[in-house]
Amino acid sequence: MLIRLGSRGSRLALTQAGLAAEALRAADPDADVAIVPMTTAGDRDRSRPFGEIGERGVFVKEIEEALLAGRVDVAVHSAKDMTSTVVDELAVGAYLPREDPRDALCGADFLQSGMRIGTASARRRAQLLAIEPELSIEPLRGNIETRLRKMAERGLDAIVLAAAGLDRLGLGAEIGIRLPRADLLPEAGQGAVALQVRAGEEELVAALDDRETRRCVEAERSCVARIGAGCLAPVAAHHDGRTLTALIADEDGRWIERRSGEDPAALADELLAATAALRA
Repeated sequence: MLIRLGSRGSRLALTQAGLAAEALRAADPDADVAIVPMTTAGDRDRSRPFGEIGERGVFVKEIEEALLAGRVDVAVHSAKDMTSTVVDELAVGAYLPREDPRDALCGADFLQSGMRIGTASARRRAQLLAIEPELSIEPLRGNIETRLRKMAERGLDAIVLAAAGLDRLGLGAEIGIRLPRADLLPEAGQGAVALQVRAGEEELVAALDDRETRRCVEAERSCVARIGAGCLAPVAAHHDGRTLTALIADEDGRWIERRSGEDPAALADELLAATAALRA
């Protein structure tokens, strides 16, 4: 049986697709697995900020379309890249075991006033400025290797990347410090790899599903989806296995509303009410 895995063509994306392929072959030694690289809107447009091209979903839409059209059988995504909007015809059939969900500071092992930090993430920008308002946050796009190269070329003091991606590429030595979640709350789904299939075909990858990762990531995605329905500000959500924490922030870090709880919907509503009152 041939199983075609749709993936972005970056080195990290192909590494993650390779992890999925290895897991499928381990589950079924007779499985014939092929990786199909693709280019997404986020890959083609490397200059504009994510918000201008649709921050969530810009790295998954074309792969989802290929899945719906039957050109691939499984879409392999970084779970943090997935839109919170549910596509009725598709389902996440499995999450691979989550790796380090934290953000990593590369190029330095501390933050201090006046540093030039590269990141294209509104979530990271808001939280970094809340920690140190005198940072200079500069937009930085590209894959991991490109951003590390641009850090040196532009003379930036540091950049912020997902620790899991660096670890998967064997670039953990580039990390100056793994930023505590109390300082930088991760993106919903960060550190997890999602295997998306057509609805009704979940059995194709079900043996690979890590239940604890699913429980945490689905809670995060649910909370962010509800917040997104009524808020355009930077948001974050992370479940540590015990408690779900989420936040809404001002894009310049002037204020952050952060709450923890068990019910994703109730938590989202509490945050939306708090930020509405703050802006009133």
